[in-house]
Amino acid sequence: MIIAPLQGLTILDFTRLLPGPMATQLLAEMGATVLKIESPDSPDYIRFFPPYAGEYSAYFNALNRSKKSLSINFSSEEGKAKIYELVKTADVLFEQYRPGIMYKMGFGYEQLKAINPKLIYVSITGYGQTGPMAQKAGHDINYLAISGLLGITGDKTKPVIPGMQIADVAGGSYMAVNGCLAALYSRSVTGKGQHVDIAMTDAIMPLMALHYAQFQAEKNVLPRGMFELSGRQANYNVYECADGKWVALGALEPKFWDRFCDMIQQPEWKYNIMLPEEEMEVFKQEVAALFKTKTQAEWLQLSANEDICLTPVLDLSEIEYHEHLQHRQMLVKDENGFTGIANPIQFSDFPKQAGSAAPALGKDNGLINNED
Repeated sequence: MIIAPLQGLTILDFTRLLPGPMATQLLAEMGATVLKIESPDSPDYIRFFPPYAGEYSAYFNALNRSKKSLSINFSSEEGKAKIYELVKTADVLFEQYRPGIMYKMGFGYEQLKAINPKLIYVSITGYGQTGPMAQKAGHDINYLAISGLLGITGDKTKPVIPGMQIADVAGGSYMAVNGCLAALYSRSVTGKGQHVDIAMTDAIMPLMALHYAQFQAEKNVLPRGMFELSGRQANYNVYECADGKWVALGALEPKFWDRFCDMIQQPEWKYNIMLPEEEMEVFKQEVAALFKTKTQAEWLQLSANEDICLTPVLDLSEIEYHEHLQHRQMLVKDENGFTGIANPIQFSDFPKQAGSAAPALGKDNGLINNED
């Protein structure tokens, strides 16, 4: 008998857009029953964001697989009563309103704790439940900026905005899952629930642990692009090939770089990975010129049996055809034919699931209305 890791766990999901919905989807695909709660007058507005996959938003489909949908007017007394009944038997509640909003609606942590002392209450915000910026609005770019992460991206001319929502996912979704599971473990020991305060700004700061350690050791803020792993090094960089495609060379340790130099028959380059800045810039141009002598496929074929950390830079049209990602089942298709990114966590006793399609608004209201 296959038992999902979180089977039997019930989560009430009040979140919208990206951070919370991705977190609860990950938990749903680990076996939790996730009840996505939306107001009929103001549902999760990502439902209406283009592009569309059939009649549904592709974005909504990507973030809300494997959940059940409850449409409840929780500003009405009848709706509040339904929420309170759900809270009595719920294990976890997720929300991502600004601090105090859930309290005004009658669903703050202390209010719900009185109904269910074992409730784990996870709040996801940009700046946290306390502090001078707690009530300020923000988005991914703002959290990256305040945390210092945006200040270390790009080159000497300006910061570069990352091509994905780092704070939302790494700081919001992933940290919320971590906090939720840690609180559940604590409850298994103490029997008590608690409030988990996830601030996306706080939660992405560990991504810069090495950069900050360098600063603390040397008391010197390196210019953008000068950190060892930020493209300064020739042996840890991206290179364009003859066909306009790119490869990523991650030959950071000397053993990998030495093998790369042997493969390309340039043994004299083995000593060039610690060059001063100006000389390194010249050398990177030499390496770049070398990579332009072959296509991406030719480089991959040449290095197929070499232990040198060379991989293709794939675009989104290519990832579903990559044999390793196929083997890892990192793309899954639901019953409506929509393909999305799979839950990345692999369990030995719980095979990866495709998950059910994201639900229509109020699809599962029968669970609370005693409907057939």
